[in-house]
Formats: sequence, C-alpha cells, structure tokens
Amino acid sequence: MAHDHEHAQDHGHDHTHIDFAEMLPMLEQEAELFTPVYTQAAAWLRELQPEPELIVDAGSGPGVISCLLADTFPKARVVAVDGAESLLEAARARAARLGIADRFSTLEAELADGLGDLEYPADLLWASRSLHHVGDQRGALAGFADRLAPGGTLALLEGGLPSRYLPRDIGIGRPGLQSRLDAVQEEWFARMRADLPGAVEETEDWPALLTAVGLRHAATRSFLLDLPAPLSDEGRTFVATSLAHRREGLAEGLDADDLATLDRLLDRDDKASVYHRPDMFVLTAMTVHVGVKA
Repeated sequence: MAHDHEHAQDHGHDHTHIDFAEMLPMLEQEAELFTPVYTQAAAWLRELQPEPELIVDAGSGPGVISCLLADTFPKARVVAVDGAESLLEAARARAARLGIADRFSTLEAELADGLGDLEYPADLLWASRSLHHVGDQRGALAGFADRLAPGGTLALLEGGLPSRYLPRDIGIGRPGLQSRLDAVQEEWFARMRADLPGAVEETEDWPALLTAVGLRHAATRSFLLDLPAPLSDEGRTFVATSLAHRREGLAEGLDADDLATLDRLLDRDDKASVYHRPDMFVLTAMTVHVGVKA
C-alpha cells in the first residue's frame, strides 16, 4: 500500500511528528504538479454525484484540491477543513485569487475530533491521504459517514502505487535506490501510525471499512500520473524537494552508499544530479474508494 505523499519527519524527540504548517510550500508544489490526477478523479466523481450542494475537503491542506473541486462543481459550496490555520489561510487566499471566495469557506478542526462545527451535512466529502494521520481510522470514517447527507458520497483517496522518478540503474550508486527508500519509508510510516494518539491497528481494506461504517461501497478506481522525461522545471523542483525531504527524514535507516548517492543527486554542481539529468520522470497511481450513504 502506497503512503507516498511527502511526510515531514521531525528530528526532535519524536521522529514521526509531522508539522504540516511547515510543509506548506511542498504541499502546494506537490498538489499543483499532481493536478492532472486530481482533475481526472474529480471528473469521475461528477459522474457519480453530478450536483452536490455542499462539498467538504477533509484534511484540505492549502486548498489546491478544494479549489479544483470548486471548479469542477461550479454550483457547489466548498468547505476546506484542516487542523492548521496557516494552511487554511493559504486556502482562502487561493480561493480569492481564483474568484471563488463567495462560495468557499474554511473550518479549523482535527479529523480525529470529527469535522468540528460543520453546519450542514455534506453531499460530497473528499478525504485525500488524510485519514491515515488519524489514530482510529475506522472511528474517523464513521464520523465522516455521520456528516454525509442521505445519498451523499464519501471519496477516500488512500493507497495506489509509490512514485517513481528515476530508472532502476541511474549510473551512480547501487541500482534500486527508490525501492530501498520506499522500504525505509514504510518502516517510518508504521512507526508514525503506532505513535498516533488512540492508534488502532486496522487492515487497510478500504471498501470493507466503508461498509463497516454503514456506507455502500460504490466503486474503486485508480488514476495514473505519467509525466515522462524530459521533465519540466516544475517537475524537477518537485523531485528535488521530495528526495531532499527523504534524505533528511529517513537518513537513520539508509546506508552510507545510498546517502552518498542522494547527496550527488541533490548537488546542483553534479552533472548526475536531478537538476541536470535527462532521464527523470514522475510516474505514480492514486486510488480512490467511494462510499454512498443510504
């Protein structure tokens, strides 16, 4: 199961603490680059739920996807929900720039505590890689289900495939660098999950969990992001940010050879770095599970 969007590994007393507010630039960078995937997913959701009146983005971050949903559903009101006020401020600013502020609002709330003071039930509730940051995922899903209007749709983006940016053999270091990074990331993810308040072990069978909280599992679909080489400047910047983040956060789990390879990949003066390589790409898949309230 892929947990591939970029997490912040804090090097203080808790190596699995995540400061999402500090991640604002990277969260925006990633969501903007991955917009083609989110656009595909939103168009598919429009087929399933053509005219929602109220859309809630649970764990919205800086609102890139919230605003995309507002564009996809031009008659809907959108509420972006997040626990970090600085990210919600960025979401409001984005909505204002895009001219949708009149039907866009924010709500500061932790997903573990439900959706706070949400005034009305949602016709479409979108949760993109936010649920796995809640200790009791089943409990949070039940809370989401409670906030749906009759006939409302919950769209849960969890899982998919790990991103790939480089060939298996990149000409420096041992082949298979990204696979080893993924293995260390999975170990980190397991520790992060175990350290969450109220953590409950749960088999990641998302359709079964949707059914368990009283929703009808309506569909599951995966969406491919394929940005081939040669990569755009925006793509290179994203890959550099992603690898630098992993270099910093996963260093304790990597051997000296892989750390040295990452250092070369991130050295602007090295012709083998991500800033100069002609063979870089971005390839990943994201999976959306949909449940409907009776």
